[in-house]
Amino acid sequence: MSDGCVAFLSVGSNLGDRKNNIALALDRLRRAGVGVTRVSSVFETEPVGVASQPWFLNIAVEVETRLPARDLLEICLETEHSLGRVRTSPGAPRILDMDILLYDTLIVDGPSLRIPHPRMTGRRFVLEPLAQIAPDAIHPVSNMTIRDLLGSCKDPAQVHYHSELPE
Repeated sequence: MSDGCVAFLSVGSNLGDRKNNIALALDRLRRAGVGVTRVSSVFETEPVGVASQPWFLNIAVEVETRLPARDLLEICLETEHSLGRVRTSPGAPRILDMDILLYDTLIVDGPSLRIPHPRMTGRRFVLEPLAQIAPDAIHPVSNMTIRDLLGSCKDPAQVHYHSELPE
């Protein structure tokens, strides 16, 4: 895709058919014209924050898009909603969670959109899958590679390889 931007997303689910929810989210991205270029393995991850809930399945996704970051966010939010996500309280169980982690070298600090994702550097469930597909990507605030961020991550939450998504 020429003149497109490269972005990285985190996609997770801990309710229902978790793996299928993630696969459906990727399909919706593609149907919205977002080019899915790389997908990590699926990792099973311990919940962070609210511990008394089912474990998550999480992936990282590299996408190419001509959409502005805010429009990409809208597609992610619409996808969550269309698959049944209801926002009840922060950290609550969810059918689908989609976050923009990085969008080229863009830095945005607004009320409804923050890029890079403000908590990504301290979350093993984000960094493990992201390091699998983009270990040398640079976090535009810390100027560290994803590999180095993972190596210095203090998050004790468990993250284990689960499976692969079908092609």
